Amino acid sequence: MTLAAKQKKAAPLPTREQILQFLADNPGPEGKREIVRAFRLKGSQRAALRRMLRDLEADEGLFERGSGTQAGKDALPPVAVLEIFEVDMDGELIARPVEWRGRGPAPRIVMVPDRRGRLAAGIGERMLTRIEAGEEGYEGRVIRRISAAPDRVLGVFRESREGGRIEPTDRRFRHELAVSSADQNGARPGDLVLAEVMPGRTLGLRRARISERLGGAGEPGAISLIALHSHDIPIVLPADAIAEAELARPVSLNRRVDLRDLPLVTIDGADARDFDDAVWAAHDETKANKGGWRITVAIADVAHYVRPGSALDRAAGERGNSVYFPDRVVPMLPEVLSNGLCSLRPGEDRGCLACHMRIDSGGNVLSHRFERGVIRSAARLTYSQAQDAFEGQPDDTTKPLLKTVLRSLFGAYGALAKARAKRQTLELDLPERRITLGEDGKVARIAVRPRLESHKLIEEFMIAANVAAAETLKKRRAPGLYRIHDGPDTEKLEALRDFVESLGYALGRGQVVKPAHLNRLLAKVAGTPHERMVNQLVLRSQSQALYSPDNIGHFGLALARYAHFTSPIRRYADLIVHRALIGALGLGKDGIGRDDQPALAGIAEHISSTERRAAVAERDANDRFTAAFLAERVGAEFSGVINGVTRFGLFITLDETGADGLAPISSLPDDFYVHDEAHHRLVGRRKRRVYSLGEAVEIRLAEANAVTGGLIFELLGGGEPGAGRGAGVRPKAQLAKRGKAKTAKRLKPKTARKGKRRVGSKRR
Repeated sequence: MTLAAKQKKAAPLPTREQILQFLADNPGPEGKREIVRAFRLKGSQRAALRRMLRDLEADEGLFERGSGTQAGKDALPPVAVLEIFEVDMDGELIARPVEWRGRGPAPRIVMVPDRRGRLAAGIGERMLTRIEAGEEGYEGRVIRRISAAPDRVLGVFRESREGGRIEPTDRRFRHELAVSSADQNGARPGDLVLAEVMPGRTLGLRRARISERLGGAGEPGAISLIALHSHDIPIVLPADAIAEAELARPVSLNRRVDLRDLPLVTIDGADARDFDDAVWAAHDETKANKGGWRITVAIADVAHYVRPGSALDRAAGERGNSVYFPDRVVPMLPEVLSNGLCSLRPGEDRGCLACHMRIDSGGNVLSHRFERGVIRSAARLTYSQAQDAFEGQPDDTTKPLLKTVLRSLFGAYGALAKARAKRQTLELDLPERRITLGEDGKVARIAVRPRLESHKLIEEFMIAANVAAAETLKKRRAPGLYRIHDGPDTEKLEALRDFVESLGYALGRGQVVKPAHLNRLLAKVAGTPHERMVNQLVLRSQSQALYSPDNIGHFGLALARYAHFTSPIRRYADLIVHRALIGALGLGKDGIGRDDQPALAGIAEHISSTERRAAVAERDANDRFTAAFLAERVGAEFSGVINGVTRFGLFITLDETGADGLAPISSLPDDFYVHDEAHHRLVGRRKRRVYSLGEAVEIRLAEANAVTGGLIFELLGGGEPGAGRGAGVRPKAQLAKRGKAKTAKRLKPKTARKGKRRVGSKRR
């Protein structure tokens, strides 16, 4: 056979993209020989491949001469497929190899930004990464994401000389997309659009075709739309679920207990639209329980309307929970139920699952029981209304309820608060901020959300009912879902101990840490310059709260058993618990039993995921609303506090709005800064200026991008001079010596850096 004939049978020479994809799909020790074999290359094609690999080596650092990508059994190769698995206490993305064949645990790699200061990945993402041994361990720079460019991209359309461009709303999508005139689909400059990324590679920008125009990026509602589309949150309920909901009718008394004479009230935020819990309390008149209370927590009977396996059930399960933005709610259930038949509106008969409890004067629950009933709420109150009335300023609605209802509610809350204090729940002081929109849909103000006694009242009543639900499931050995919160792991606690000791505080060693130990630490730092910093670090050291059919208790609330029972309108987990109670207590045919146990693990995993998805979407929307609010103040100066320290800059939270942004290391006063990971700070080598976690700083707003929600700051002075004099700070010579030793040590995978994931879900 002639050479020409042989080459005719050979496969075509792979493209640069195909080689990168091959390496991504085969993260083991792949080199030139494996590539030749995989692509069936012949003859002169091998010479062409060698030239291509030399180019890749120069451009991407893909290969070492004379070897494949694997440098040794216990060393990382210069290029590998990594997966992001956590964010540490300083806000840095931490990755690990998808495939690791060395001894001991896989090394941890800190992802660093590209030349333009951007990180191209998030938790769970995989990417082909160039790996280098840095001063403080392994560092990774993304060559390309493993997943192909998304089929659909959300972005803002802009005009350009070549036709148009799309600026993606996702900060992880690093490049704009080009749109020809023929593919603009009527989009106008400034429109928020959905676009399909066109296949194939071209010189310059990837090309896209606009498939849908969602409205102007500056129009009210655009920010929420960005968050919804970016996180694949279902917006439109299926038609069969809506049709099923519209057939629903009010409950009849039938076999239910008549609770309509009980003056239950709902207490919610002023902007709440669905009311799924109502409360009542009165003195316990029994002589054996002097100073005790009777409490009823009545919860909307969603299980009556949403039956297992129905269209409504499938839609609610897919969503997992409602999602809340400053300008809208994406409900788990159709509004005819969430705002109608399931909402405990005043003066209207509603079905409920009621939890009746007796507590003693110290807030200990003596007994509890559940029943299905019909209630008629006496009033819809806001938190501020209830608080004002209790403090002696009732209005027309609360005045008739003050003696008969509200004083008893606050009295019972006082007892429950005693029990909370005795069991020592984790008490973090982390103010929440509320974004208020004006009539034009734009941000009118951002302020700290008030924390009233009425908020705590409802929280304690709900916790008591949730515990009663969990206790009942446990006692009856019934299948259900628990809300679990594991304690911090050893590694996170050791990092926290080391840091607070450098500040002069102690967190005892050699003991099982409980919330009480952390509370004592928080009490010591209260009122000091370290207060905010230590509160943040304690929060970040916590595990993520999850749903599970297997109970391990709730660390943060210091409870042995806990479930979510009180919000079935907006959380699928609560609906499952209602069904479990109904089945266990024989309260109807719409419950679940032991035959349903095998499905619960999958449901728990799914709704834990949808909860995280909703939290990220809500946070992203708040970031964009805040950036839009601050866009008109670019160039203005603000005070803030450092909430994250990384090798590429400082994350700063503004005092005024709570907005988070990045001050790149290039914006720091002229010096070369060393990242002192153990003490969460950057230290200037020449002038010894120090920037530490929790430090107050002054900044100038350099950039506010409402499309991505990104804020860029420039520091105005700040930083502690004279690092050698601070607590836990080593003189320059010691830092240099420590840095060399640390570098040598950390090049060994078994001593890879400790990771401290950024956690802190407030959804208990």
